[in-house]
Amino acid sequence: MKPKKKRPPKKPSASKPSNKKSPPSKSTILKKQIQKQQEAPTFSKLMEPAKTKFGLRNILQAIVGATILAIPIGFTEETWRLGETLPMWNIIIIFFISLLFVTLFAYRHFKKNIPNFYWYDLLKRVFIIYIASFFIVALILLTIQKAPWTSDFILALKRTVIVTFPSSLGATLAGSLK
Repeated sequence: MKPKKKRPPKKPSASKPSNKKSPPSKSTILKKQIQKQQEAPTFSKLMEPAKTKFGLRNILQAIVGATILAIPIGFTEETWRLGETLPMWNIIIIFFISLLFVTLFAYRHFKKNIPNFYWYDLLKRVFIIYIASFFIVALILLTIQKAPWTSDFILALKRTVIVTFPSSLGATLAGSLK
């Protein structure tokens, strides 16, 4: 028997692509790096808590909620008389109680819906809600001529704080709706 001859290995033809990939060019590497940088979130986006923004939509909801409760309560004579008869100390207590209730409700909402919220955002939300409610109530009482800001500032302030208590709670409730 004759020994078999070994065949030389076949050379790849030009028509068949080789399995080996050529190294990417510098321009493709640079393009991929730029694309990754553009897709990557910025530092401010990473550090910003989710769903804690208090934007225009939330402010408008708070204004509507404050108005819903300010109108029926601001038009009652009982609140006008309370403003005349209650001493300033009681008005200060009502002010702090309303801030406490708004803070507790907003805190409960934050803790329930957002696992890691920031205290700064909570306090900012409470402050904006109370100020918006206060101005809505002051405008309503001024419109019906029950807040004499120029002639009797203390009486106007007392009446506004009394009506702002339920109004701010309504603003908090409306602000938490989706």
